[in-house]
Amino acid sequence: MDWHAWHERYDRPGSSYPRRLETVQARLREELDRMPPGPLRIVSLCGGQGHDVVGALTGHPRAADARVRLVELDPRNVEAAREAAAAAGLEHFEAIAGDAADTAHLAGAVPADIALVCGLFGNISDSDIERTVDHCTELVRDGGAVIWTRHRQDPDTFPAICGWFEERGFTRQWVSAPDAGYGVGVHRSTTAPRPLAPGASLFTFVGYDVLRAT
Repeated sequence: MDWHAWHERYDRPGSSYPRRLETVQARLREELDRMPPGPLRIVSLCGGQGHDVVGALTGHPRAADARVRLVELDPRNVEAAREAAAAAGLEHFEAIAGDAADTAHLAGAVPADIALVCGLFGNISDSDIERTVDHCTELVRDGGAVIWTRHRQDPDTFPAICGWFEERGFTRQWVSAPDAGYGVGVHRSTTAPRPLAPGASLFTFVGYDVLRAT
């Protein structure tokens, strides 16, 4: 899979990809609106070209307060994210080329106010989804939010993911309709964050094309 070319799907009028992106951006803006004054932290795992976070922050009153760390494996996507952030005037935007599963890339950026886990859960095994959800208790502060996505195709793991978050002290704030053509969820933490596990691996990225073939 060419994950740089994959982002061209956001330019397909009428498809679910731009609609999902718009939904994630809207939910992120809502979370920004409720944050208290002062600096705030955002982390994005497998953040691609940063369309979601850059798009939500562009023109938002809290843009100058946001300290963003985006972690993405493909260096072409990282460069595209940096260019987009610079064009939007985001001064505190850090894009790292590396494996987002490696907690070393998150050190110093968590616990965050908002964690974006978008485009990941459809590309890893169910057991790794649950493991990543468990590690989300390290990624956001008490009251912080995780914005996540997962397709609703069979087998539909979306309800199970909601349950995994809620078993770990997150409350469900918003989920997309089952027939939306995509799945987006927002869960907020109600507990103090666990310390970030040093040297841990959150997941093994497989790819949805490989998962569907097995």
